[in-house]
Amino acid sequence: MASDGFLQLVEQRRSNYTLSAESTIPDAKVVEIVQAAIKWAPASYNVQSARAVVLFRDQHRQFWDLAATHIAAHVKNLPLDEATKAFLVGRMAGFKAAYGTVLWFEDQAALDGLAKLHANVVPLLKEFSDSSSGMHQFIVWTALTAEGLGASLQHINSVPTLPAETLSTFGLPETWVFKAQLVFGKPTAPPMDKMTPPLGLPLETRVLVKE
Repeated sequence: MASDGFLQLVEQRRSNYTLSAESTIPDAKVVEIVQAAIKWAPASYNVQSARAVVLFRDQHRQFWDLAATHIAAHVKNLPLDEATKAFLVGRMAGFKAAYGTVLWFEDQAALDGLAKLHANVVPLLKEFSDSSSGMHQFIVWTALTAEGLGASLQHINSVPTLPAETLSTFGLPETWVFKAQLVFGKPTAPPMDKMTPPLGLPLETRVLVKE
């Protein structure tokens, strides 16, 4: 069937945390993939609120150094054992060791513009924004998988102090809302088997068919 090749890529796309500072494709191809997602991914009312910043080399490493500083300060006062705190901070070094990162944002200015045009959608704007952002991320992640790269999607933006300094450090508009980080690089080991229990729940309990 015509969709089989696409679905095979969907199946191959996995979170991979064992990434090297190498790439299987030129930087220009990575940028082309991100641009294609920004251009063609669905958005409610075609609001075009998705924004992306592609980081390579020094810029990539600078972001993860910044993230490590902020997460270390953040977890210091959390009710976590020291081993868990060390694990979370150490994860930043693993992401830094990868090849690059795509920072994902939603432009609140674009969403506010849509709200002014269609007041009835205001209660759904965040849902619209999150759905569209996720589709953009999935498209790029799957395309990078097709090119032999591994990746994982992170949400270090949940550290309260990180988003504002990220905008400042990389000279980005204050209306850009930080959503996620797609870390990518050449895999050095296979990802975890997604069907290993308890992840491999029966499909018939998750997909219902009514006739």
